[in-house]
Amino acid sequence: MAIYVSGHKNPDTDSVTAAIGYAELLKAGGEEAIPVMQGEMNPETVTVLERFGVTAPEIMTDATGKTIALVDHSDLNQAPDNLDANNVVGIVDHHKIGDVTTNNPIFCCVKPVGCTGTVLKQLYDTQGASVDPKVAGLMLSAILSDTVNFKSPTCTDEDKKAVAELKEIAGVTDTDELFMEMLKAKSSVDGVPARDLLNRDYKDFDMNGNKVGCGQLELATLDQVAAIRDDLYKAMEEQKAEGGHHTILLMLTDVVKEGTQLVVLSDDASVVEGAFDSKLDGNSMWIPGMMSRKKQTVPNMQKAFGC
Repeated sequence: MAIYVSGHKNPDTDSVTAAIGYAELLKAGGEEAIPVMQGEMNPETVTVLERFGVTAPEIMTDATGKTIALVDHSDLNQAPDNLDANNVVGIVDHHKIGDVTTNNPIFCCVKPVGCTGTVLKQLYDTQGASVDPKVAGLMLSAILSDTVNFKSPTCTDEDKKAVAELKEIAGVTDTDELFMEMLKAKSSVDGVPARDLLNRDYKDFDMNGNKVGCGQLELATLDQVAAIRDDLYKAMEEQKAEGGHHTILLMLTDVVKEGTQLVVLSDDASVVEGAFDSKLDGNSMWIPGMMSRKKQTVPNMQKAFGC
């Protein structure tokens, strides 16, 4: 029976490339594995797959009756619909442990590193499997993306070691050039509907019974979204009304200045202000040094909600 390897909803570069990378590793071990994704790729991921000549995985949003391996997440609300946790046979991730539970032991490798691609590189090494140069390029790109070219506080020495090894396999001589090519695609907002931008890199979380959503746009400069700030806020209002959220946050992250303009829509904005020890100026606040949703935004919000 085939194992479908799936990243999370609203797929990003790590979730898509990790699905491909883990499927290839499973196949090297004799398994039948198929990488899938839960939606269309964002511009950065399209750029990465085109650069390394890899075909996009098929889209699969319904896990009914399928054997599943999860990459880059272990939360039910981010997994394919109708997931039977007892059909989950593996998890490879770099986030907190989610709420997927099984009746039987499964393979699970979750490490506190900056990217699932780093975990996968270590699994390839442990199993003595060689990484295809194209797949190495994908994993390398994911690490650069998730660590914001090593600027994110999630970045570890293990991520840097994986990049150094993967660039040799992939034949990439200039990782800075690769990252800037990815950032150019990732930060492109021209002509893109505001709702699509909000959901380009977006996740929902259950925080002590409160539904909290958080999106992130990584930008070369905040000027890129100056003309559409009102449209983005309206998209947040629409999403909040439809989804029954307590709070929706949008991180407008300036990669060059290394900080985030945090746009806030909340039933109780004081919770958000308390989480970051900062006051809103209108509907947003500038937080210097904030680069990571996983390590800086979500944990602060969870603490504020008493999780």
